[in-house]
Formats: sequence, structure tokens, C-alpha cells
Amino acid sequence: MTKKMLFIFNPHSGKGQIKNHLLDILDKFAKAEYDITVRPTQERLDAYNYIKNNGDKFDRIVVSGGDGTLNEAVKGLMEFDADKRPCLGYIPTGTTNDFASTLELPKSIAKSSDIAVNGVPFKCDIGKFNSTTFNYVAAFGAFTDVPYDTPQETKNILGHTAYVLEGMKRLSSLPSYHVKIKYDNGEFEGDIFLCMILNATSVAGLHKTKQLKNVDLNDGLFEMLVFKRPTNLIEFQNILINLMRGENSGDEYLFVKSSYFEFECDENIKWTLDGEYGGNPKHTVINVMPSAMTFIIDKTHNMLKE
Repeated sequence: MTKKMLFIFNPHSGKGQIKNHLLDILDKFAKAEYDITVRPTQERLDAYNYIKNNGDKFDRIVVSGGDGTLNEAVKGLMEFDADKRPCLGYIPTGTTNDFASTLELPKSIAKSSDIAVNGVPFKCDIGKFNSTTFNYVAAFGAFTDVPYDTPQETKNILGHTAYVLEGMKRLSSLPSYHVKIKYDNGEFEGDIFLCMILNATSVAGLHKTKQLKNVDLNDGLFEMLVFKRPTNLIEFQNILINLMRGENSGDEYLFVKSSYFEFECDENIKWTLDGEYGGNPKHTVINVMPSAMTFIIDKTHNMLKE
């Protein structure tokens, strides 16, 4: 029986490599007995708008691009009731592909496209940020605007190094935010320079540290890392050292799990959602939506072994 598939790809993501694989990908999807509708994204939010208007007409949606394109796809699917959302396959072709690492999707386009049709469904928690959604990270503070402030041309040429170089420029001017944060069974108030709300094992160069290694993608909880503002270079180094050692909390930073987070700040805060600009509210509420999205992943994914 023929099934309907929507294949959306970002032709500019990464180095545009997806364009060299389109025939092989479509042939693979057709052999899996899918009737395929193909949509190259035309502009920012095109994936979101197209899926929002057409997503419930398909049995499966496959998206190719970076973390931002995936964010748009999920955001579009979240416009539908849970029973109307088709499974989502993902072919990562972006610059960093943080969430693809969490989903253990291979960098090989051939292998990841095979998983998109032959993998297994996996329910994953999704974050709600005020009135919008995000997949794996909501963050503000130092370096968090690097992904969307780095020109696409630079990202295409230098890849992940582009983010590192852009981030290094900011070291001498770390910001400071006085915030009040409420979360399940606790609260925090103080001066910080970076905060990340996560549902990922890999983000911003932190790959399966002790804090992230045991992240459960569908436990109804997100992880929060709050970095207190250092007063000198030694304190900044201690933050990095203790983080890599896997210390959960200390004088330098706080690590908690929660289903709810609320932020109050005296000034507007620029947030980043999955590497894209997420607005600049003074007041923010983040809730976890348990098992809200179904991704297609490899049968050997570690989450399936638990």
C-alpha cells in the first residue's frame, strides 16, 4: 500500500551537499513505497508554514537541514493535535547538528536517509517556551547568539570552526544578568552569564559530559545549567574544568532537572531556541511537553536499550 511522504530540505544548509544526493534519496523513499511530495525551502520559516498548512496530509515527514530547519518542522507539527502528527525523519546537513548527535543519526546522508524510512519511532519530549516550542535547547547569555549571528557563508566555509572563532571574540566581554529562576522544588537568584535549558546529550561542544550522558529524552524533565558570572579568568577556567569533570553543582554553576522553569529579569533577555533567535522577553515560562513528538531513529539507539 502506497503511503504519503513529505520531504522538505534546506538547499542552503551546510555546504548545500544535499543537492548531490537528491536522486538517491528519492529513489530510496520510492522503493519504500512512499508517494513523495518534495519541497525545497524558499525562505526562513518556509518549512514551518508548509508543514503547519499541510503536515496532517502525510503519513511521514522527512526534513533535511540543520538544527534550525528541524526546529521549524517540529514547530509546524506541534500545531496539530497529538493524534494528527506524523512521525518525523531527519537527515542532518547543517553546520553543527547538535540534536542529530543526540538522536545518534549518522553524518552520512545515505545512512541517515535509510534510517528515515527504515528506522523505528521514538517519542521525545518537546519544550514549550512561552507560546512557541523548541526541540533541545533554550539558552541566553554569553555565546548563545553565535549560531544566528554567524553569516551562513562563513559557516559553509569553516563549518563548526566558524562558531568557535565567533565565540572567542566574546570572551573579553562576558555579559551579566541578574535573574530569578523558579523550577520544580527550588529557586535561584543571582548574577549569571549563561543559562541553558536542555533535552540533549550533545550541545555547544558539550558531548556526553557526566551531566548530559544520562539525559532521558522522554522522562518529562529537562536539564538546566546556570553559569554564575566569574570575576576573573581563574574562576572561568574552574567552570570549564568542573563541568568536564561532571560536577553537578558548585560555586561556579548550578545543574538541576525540572518539568518547569520560570525566569524573571530586570532587562530584556535575548534567547536562542535550537540555535535560532527566540525573542527577548523579560519574563519567560518554559514547560516540558512529555512525549509530544515522534522521531524516526536507528534501531540501535541507546535510548531503546534502557
